[in-house]
Amino acid sequence: MAEKIKFQSIIDELKEKTAGFDASNYHDFLAIQVTLKDLKKVLYIEVKNGNLAIEPYEYNDRNANITMTAANFVKLINGKLNKELAFATGKLKIDGDIGKAAELSKLFGR
Repeated sequence: MAEKIKFQSIIDELKEKTAGFDASNYHDFLAIQVTLKDLKKVLYIEVKNGNLAIEPYEYNDRNANITMTAANFVKLINGKLNKELAFATGKLKIDGDIGKAAELSKLFGR
């Protein structure tokens, strides 16, 4: 049986993956909440005023909410899960602005 993914390790990995993102060049507002349905946890990713924030909280003023399992989210941020295929097969659900949700790949250098 696979070891359950720890929520804090996901936050840490996400921060590591986005460390090279220059938020000062991003002039739009981006706020995406990620709901990890199997862990029953949420986090948000926000780019605002040239700053990138990743926090383990619910975010009400968001562009979109992404819902998926923790394992699939880890695959997504590591480039091992195609976002379009995941969306088409129901592994990735998006409520809100799909275009804004798709912008997340910019943060991961893809």
